[in-house]
Amino acid sequence: MSDQRLPTSPGFWRSPLRGPWFTSVLGLVLLAGITVLFVTGLVSYAAYNPGLSPVNDQTPGKGLLGFYLFTWPTRPYWLYRLTQGVHVTLGIALIPVLLAKLWSVVPRLFALPPARSLAHALERISLLLLVGGGLFEFTTGVLNVQLDYVFPGSFYPLHFYGAWVFFAAFLAHAALKTPAALRNVRGLRERPRAEGDLRSPRPDPPTVSRRGALWLVGGGSLLLLGTTAGRDFDGPLRRTALLAPHGGAEPGGGPGGFQINKTAAYAGIDPAETGDEAWRLVVTGRTGIVRLSRADLLRMPLNSAALPIACVEGWSTSDQWWRGVRLRDLAALAGYDDAPDVLVESLQRHGAFRRAALRANQVRDPLSLLALYVNGEELTPDHGHPARVIVPAAPGVLNTKWVARLTFGELR
Repeated sequence: MSDQRLPTSPGFWRSPLRGPWFTSVLGLVLLAGITVLFVTGLVSYAAYNPGLSPVNDQTPGKGLLGFYLFTWPTRPYWLYRLTQGVHVTLGIALIPVLLAKLWSVVPRLFALPPARSLAHALERISLLLLVGGGLFEFTTGVLNVQLDYVFPGSFYPLHFYGAWVFFAAFLAHAALKTPAALRNVRGLRERPRAEGDLRSPRPDPPTVSRRGALWLVGGGSLLLLGTTAGRDFDGPLRRTALLAPHGGAEPGGGPGGFQINKTAAYAGIDPAETGDEAWRLVVTGRTGIVRLSRADLLRMPLNSAALPIACVEGWSTSDQWWRGVRLRDLAALAGYDDAPDVLVESLQRHGAFRRAALRANQVRDPLSLLALYVNGEELTPDHGHPARVIVPAAPGVLNTKWVARLTFGELR
């Protein structure tokens, strides 16, 4: 008889909650939720227009995993706010379900022998990839949402490759286990305990029912949902987003009182470069090089657009009123009747996305602006003074601040 004091013994695990029904319910919830997470993650990848490589996507060696099916649209203008909001909020809300699921199956991670056959060995390896990949993806995702970049390397490729490893193991596991999970959930009574069963052979007295435990897990998910989701809405709900980046309150008031990820000081912006006398926007295209001062831009037709900023971290602003020169008008100034792709370069010295590329459809959209004002006032230094790009439905990092140069035409 195995030593009951060791985790390799079934008798070591005494909780009466573990069993096929409890594990199957959690597994089916994760089956639906993680599928949505993977799809919205692919959507987020597409929103960066990775075909504009190597400017927007510098993921090394992605090969077939970096397939790119379509150009990211600009309408509806709140599209990225919705898709990335679902991705991040759902990911956070699923954390209690994931932890409960891992807790329910932890005895299998210690089961001996490690492999009874080749098929069993492959199943154990896929289980390790599933557990390790899941913990990696959720952990890096939460750290990124909270702006804690403590992981080695860039979040973008780490999360990208981790997602493919995790989802491949997840699909294999789902194909093997979903039929049995459905039978377990439908069953009116539990079968007698068999070899390898998750139920303990000598359970402790129950202190809560399995349905009660599920209510506890569900309550934890609802709590996380309620303290995160508000960042994707306007109005009073924003004040409930206590766990979202920047908390539930708006940073200050006035026309510039909305979220800022990178301040001018963090980005290394020298105030001497952004003064009206010193700053010039360099526009390059068929007509050669044109240098425009802020006064030159103000003499061009100005247009307004009410657009949010939505970031990969899952937060978004409410709609802000931007006013400036349409990007397609600047493309016309550079000699293009039909606006092409554009490379946008910033004055910033620190941080990612000092250069960003936009597709022609984004440049041509009448709501896409080189903004000079927001909410009736000049841009503040932290919001990109003297000029920033604002594009409908684009990830926040593509709405480049402190713009120095626009290069229209084929990107190389």
